[in-house]
Amino acid sequence: MDVLSDVLLAVRLTGAIFFDVEARSPFAAETPAVEAIARRVMVGAGHVISFHIVTEGACWAEAIGLPDRPVHLRAGEIVVYPMGDPNVLASAPGMRGTPDETLYYHPTDRLLPFPLKVNDNAGADTCRFVCGFLGCDSRPFNPLLSALPRIVHAPVSSLSRGWLASIVDAAVKESAHGSAGREAMLAKLAELMFVEVMRSHIDSLPGDARGWFAGLRDPQIGAALRLIHGQPSEPWTLDSLAREIGLSRSAFAERFTTYVQMPPMQYLGRWRLQIAARLLEAPSVSIAQAAAEVGYQSEAAFNRAFKRYAGLAPGAWRRERVAPGVPASGTP
Repeated sequence: MDVLSDVLLAVRLTGAIFFDVEARSPFAAETPAVEAIARRVMVGAGHVISFHIVTEGACWAEAIGLPDRPVHLRAGEIVVYPMGDPNVLASAPGMRGTPDETLYYHPTDRLLPFPLKVNDNAGADTCRFVCGFLGCDSRPFNPLLSALPRIVHAPVSSLSRGWLASIVDAAVKESAHGSAGREAMLAKLAELMFVEVMRSHIDSLPGDARGWFAGLRDPQIGAALRLIHGQPSEPWTLDSLAREIGLSRSAFAERFTTYVQMPPMQYLGRWRLQIAARLLEAPSVSIAQAAAEVGYQSEAAFNRAFKRYAGLAPGAWRRERVAPGVPASGTP
């Protein structure tokens, strides 16, 4: 079981590239806080992440209002803001721009991405980058969001650099033409880039790191996560999980909580709810069936747990997501 892939699929990761920017020094291209534009750029997403990929030249990336130092980005490097903080790409550290929020919408009369030019200073250094957003679920449970830092800088790995650079180059060229399927290609590129960022983030963690990502590479906690994700409806107990990975009950509970920041059985319960949330999107699956599928013996217990972490009862959650006019089984 590839736990990272399982999570990315279950939290409904979707991408979109909005801007293809050619900037000449001096320049500062600022992105507003995602909370101000989320509903317009990623309709229906529970959480929105912003990112930038440099395809030519170099620039500085900075999260506005955070203590993190500016990051120097070169061609082939990516910067991600998992919590959607306002940020800026600039030709020098400390520069600021004024974002045009009217550009942040998903057009129905034209194709993405929007081509933009920042500063027409002929002969000045040129930097080219693409900017976009990723939508995902935040509820009932997305372990990635709390585990990531506010800013993630990821050089493309040497293993991926060749094929990824070719895809980026193809996507940028697609932006200059009205080719059919362009937006879908760019959306998948954004998702692929995010996976690469997650892989790079895991590889860059120091040996003493803690958190969900560090847990993936820990032999014992990684094994426990693979069991939970591979067999989520199994009637796991603290004892049975500990026995499977060769630790005592107390040692396992302590080690898992240290890495994952919550006890094993709480993690299992919340992950089951995330799977159930996806099942509820299928009109043919009743609430009782979704509950049973993830290991609940009692529909009432499932309803209580789901409402606690999703903020809505299962029936209300379903109504928000099932297409109008499609009957939903098990909806009160």
